[in-house]
Amino acid sequence: MRRRLVLKMLPAGALAGMAGFSGVGRAVGLVPAFKGTPRIAVGGIASECSTYSRIRSRMGDFTVLRGQEVFGAPLSLPLLRYEVPFLPTLEASAPPGGPVERGTYESLKAEYLERLRKLLPLDGIYLAMHGALSVEGMEDAEGDWYEATRSVAGPDCLLSAYYDLHGNLSRRAVDTLDAMTAYRTAPHVDRVENVMRAADMLTHCLRYGIRPGIVWASIPALLPGEQSSTEWEPGRRLWSDLSEYNRLPGILDVSQLVGYVWADEPRAAASVVVTGTDVEAQKRIAAELAGRYWAARHEFRFGSPTGTIEECLARAMAAKTHPVVISDSGDNPGGGGNSDQTFFLQALLKAGAKDVLLGGMTDRPATDACYRAGVGAMLPLSIGATLDPVMCRPVRVKAVVKHLTAVTRPEDGEAVVEFDGITATLSARRRLYHSAEAFRDMGLDPVRFRIVVLKCGYLHPTMKALANPALMALSPGAIDQDIVHIGNHRRRPTWPWVSDLAYEPAPYVSARFRQR
Repeated sequence: MRRRLVLKMLPAGALAGMAGFSGVGRAVGLVPAFKGTPRIAVGGIASECSTYSRIRSRMGDFTVLRGQEVFGAPLSLPLLRYEVPFLPTLEASAPPGGPVERGTYESLKAEYLERLRKLLPLDGIYLAMHGALSVEGMEDAEGDWYEATRSVAGPDCLLSAYYDLHGNLSRRAVDTLDAMTAYRTAPHVDRVENVMRAADMLTHCLRYGIRPGIVWASIPALLPGEQSSTEWEPGRRLWSDLSEYNRLPGILDVSQLVGYVWADEPRAAASVVVTGTDVEAQKRIAAELAGRYWAARHEFRFGSPTGTIEECLARAMAAKTHPVVISDSGDNPGGGGNSDQTFFLQALLKAGAKDVLLGGMTDRPATDACYRAGVGAMLPLSIGATLDPVMCRPVRVKAVVKHLTAVTRPEDGEAVVEFDGITATLSARRRLYHSAEAFRDMGLDPVRFRIVVLKCGYLHPTMKALANPALMALSPGAIDQDIVHIGNHRRRPTWPWVSDLAYEPAPYVSARFRQR
């Protein structure tokens, strides 16, 4: 028989005695209302899925952690610091890519729910999510996951989720959750802090009998990911003071999300989410921050000079300094790109560019061929267009194998090849080659090349430090940064597609909050 949690309702402003909630989880002047040790489950599913990609994420693309394996993940390890024992179910994560195959999603969800049932009764659930999951034939995958969780856990269980800065929210998701938080930095250097904010809210609320609720303001504006960095304006100022709002009476957490632009779905939008106990204060904050974000929408810019592939390449070849680091932004696997497109490789060969490091080509057949041939061998290779042969054509070259990474599984293979003045990395699966260390591990030093081309967006700090200068190519692909020219068929009216769109914030109070 399910036990029922008896939670003492606190008045609005009950958190005023806290010395800043953000990342602390300590209370002053509050009397514990929970008797015994709360039962808190942990689980979730996360990926960043471009609906403009023709590839599909399947079970083999997911890393699935079960039971105690969950705490082996870097972002779940902080949960072991708490006195409250978290009860693991299943965490599934896949690299950014195309939408998830429906059968894969349903299988993962079914296993998660079965593990959840075995842990009942539960007082809380910590949900490790992302916010940009797309599933074939489904409008709102996270909303579906939350509703399924709620159907098992029951109405009294508190659900707290954490999101990426580039997540999309829906009314369905907001109506099902009790609390949520999101990253406050891009690049995302605050992952651990975000994990702990979500866990702190959950454990704190259970301990002191607080029933939090969510107020959400959706903002009909979307930005390409590489314009939303918090390292420069206006992102720096728009996110810099969010932690101060956490210190206000009745407020547990304030989060602001850019949204994920490459999901052509009705829920795709920027948003402000305020978790707390004072609905009027939450509405005021949500409206204020949503209005502030909307007013700043024209200020967002790329952090590096941009141009077409040909324009960036011409500038790099004429540069007196090196290495010139160019982002092949439309094919960035870190944002959902395929990482197998050859537009840049074709341009390099056509221009006769030499002393080039091309990082991040995904091609399983070419990588396997290199392993069969061995280091030092020269062989004909067809490079690229193996994951999506419709987008572009493969490039055929004669290459020398310079390096093979020692691996136990063929799907983990990595090779370095040289041809026509170009040194290229090949990998059997989609992976990130964004940091200087990723190349040095393969015996390559980016500083020694005249031109470095990366399948990425904004640069990793280690590459940014050596770029001289950095350029961003607005290349075609599944995450084309030139967003006004991508298809926009299922979203509601949104800026910048509707340039003269009028907007006034209208904060929405979640259904669970209204029912209290």
